[in-house]
Amino acid sequence: MRRPEKHIKGRKRLLELLDSKDHVTIAMCKANIPYLVTVNHYFDKKGPCIYFHCGSKGKKMDYLHANPVVWGQVMDDLGPVDGECDQEYRTVMFRGKVRFVERMQEKKHALELMINRLASRPAPVKNSLTDASLQRIAICRIDLLEMTGKESLKKKK
Repeated sequence: MRRPEKHIKGRKRLLELLDSKDHVTIAMCKANIPYLVTVNHYFDKKGPCIYFHCGSKGKKMDYLHANPVVWGQVMDDLGPVDGECDQEYRTVMFRGKVRFVERMQEKKHALELMINRLASRPAPVKNSLTDASLQRIAICRIDLLEMTGKESLKKKK
């Protein structure tokens, strides 16, 4: 890292930031052509891994099947510094490998974790899950292989 004073030290702080945000941006590559998507997700500290859902067909799935290695980022944009040409932020970048969740029980569990985290009223959403709806979607699990973080804070938060 070019600016070591901005380096987030400590795995615990990196994991806390990953867990605190609802969206993650994922970069992928196929045939040397990059593709970038932002998805909502559930971060599982036990893995550590990130679950996200998507359609079972489409550009994202084409890229992930061609190359399951991804790079991702979660950012906490804390806004501009008043009176300065500077921005406060915290960010975690990671490299991971995508695994497609195939077992229906694991698929349902991962989706329920996401629903619990993201839905304002999770019960009706979870009650609407059927085997047919679970078969139509893909659940992707990113197993984290490497993480790094950077922050620019005028006052430690």
